[in-house]
Amino acid sequence: MVEKMNGLSREFIIHPGETLKEILEDQNMTQRELAMRADVTEKHISNVVNCQKPISVTFAKKLEYALGIDASFWINLQANYDKELADFKEVNLISGEELKILTKLKKLTEYSQEIGLLNPYLEGATLVIEWRKLLNVSSLVRIPEISQVGAYRLAIADNVDPYILFAWLRVCDLFTQNQQANQELNIDRLKSKLPLIRKLAFKDVDTIRLKLREYFAECGIKFALVKHFPGAPVQGVIKKNNDGSLNLIMTIRRKFADIFWFTLFHEIGHILHGDIVDRLIDYEFTKNEVEERADEFAANTLIDPVQYRLLRASGDFSLPHIRQFCSEQNIPTFLLIGRLQRDGHLKYHQYADEKIKYELDTIKKTQ
Repeated sequence: MVEKMNGLSREFIIHPGETLKEILEDQNMTQRELAMRADVTEKHISNVVNCQKPISVTFAKKLEYALGIDASFWINLQANYDKELADFKEVNLISGEELKILTKLKKLTEYSQEIGLLNPYLEGATLVIEWRKLLNVSSLVRIPEISQVGAYRLAIADNVDPYILFAWLRVCDLFTQNQQANQELNIDRLKSKLPLIRKLAFKDVDTIRLKLREYFAECGIKFALVKHFPGAPVQGVIKKNNDGSLNLIMTIRRKFADIFWFTLFHEIGHILHGDIVDRLIDYEFTKNEVEERADEFAANTLIDPVQYRLLRASGDFSLPHIRQFCSEQNIPTFLLIGRLQRDGHLKYHQYADEKIKYELDTIKKTQ
């Protein structure tokens, strides 16, 4: 049976010696005559023509004189052969371990194929090769090691899969790769945009996505909403770029609108507080002083802290009172209900009809 790689049979990988043989026949030149013209042994010519030896750079120069064909032709011919042969061998040496990792990445693979990051027609070993290229690793097996060095240091927790998280973060980087920020990060402009950003909580998810991208770009921030995947329990990622801009990636993991807006302003808090050294990966389970400060910023920016304290002191958490409060503060009711639930003043099932869910099943690459 003929071996194949991505539609290419091994027999179709042509050694440059076969081309040399055809040219000799076309020019009615014997191997012996070529050996004399090129100042090499006849055995050397025979080995090349019979595909037993490569065409070296030195021999390519000699062929240039002997046959009148530029050395670069022979050098490129040999390089292409070497590359195709290496690709063929590589696919046939893919380990079972890497193929198992591919199964972990199944949902992320489907998503990446859907948005055009991966070829939708590849599978098995050839798909492993595509993931290697996308992730800039020579073996998927090395991902956990890479994940724990330098700027790639990732969390270690029971609900974190290092392969999914590493691949997901790479997809996030590619989402913002072609976006243009209008300038370097401008903190003052970001502060001035906060009221406009908060007003978007009244809008639908598509408008929110487009307007957030517009507002953030004016502040030197590239923004994207990316689908969440189990194994990557991340609510937000902020990354510094070489041009002075930032990337801000958000997920809608739990789908509830109040959680999304709290998380968004939490991430903005990190930016305003200067918490990003290189890249900040905001895991849902992380608890420390920096996270608490960002939480406080989000809570107080979304809902006036003085008015909220007065509401709590009143003890009146009836739906009419909540609606009146939200109307006076110009915020959606779901924001206040979510806050009261988190603070233990309401049960999570209370006023469920007032809660809003955002659906974000697909985001197009062109966003």
